[in-house]
Amino acid sequence: MQKYRIILPVIAVVLLVAWYAFRPERLFVNQRVHEELPTAQAADSPARPLASGKFHSVAHATSGTAAVYQLADGTRVLRFTHFKTSNGPDVHVYLFAADDARDSESVKRAAFVDLGSIKGNIGDQNYTLGSDLDLSKYRAVSVWCKRFSVNFGAAPLSTDQVAQR
Repeated sequence: MQKYRIILPVIAVVLLVAWYAFRPERLFVNQRVHEELPTAQAADSPARPLASGKFHSVAHATSGTAAVYQLADGTRVLRFTHFKTSNGPDVHVYLFAADDARDSESVKRAAFVDLGSIKGNIGDQNYTLGSDLDLSKYRAVSVWCKRFSVNFGAAPLSTDQVAQR
């Protein structure tokens, strides 16, 4: 009987820590978001696309388009459209210094800029880019799980695809 007084609380603590680390309920709960492309003061000047690319899956099914737009006031925005991926415990948006990433190790080796936590795992969303961010260096987007160092999906950004529009 004395063993159970020790074992049961230990099991409860282990289960609580495992739940907190993995957050399994997030695999079944989607966070939807729908943001419009921001407009600058000069409404007569539409946002100008600078680069774009299609998401491909790496560790989790990921789809949609990532594009960088420059607004009339000079602000640059990374925009996801028709975006969909898995939810997770600590998912962020990274711009990283590589052409693409077909695995997690490519992102780990590259320099990156963390644009913050993902706003939702489904839907259109925007992330403001710093004015000093060099888009010739940071050429790809990763949906990155910081807690487990996993690349959910990536989108290589190209100016070629913008020119075809």
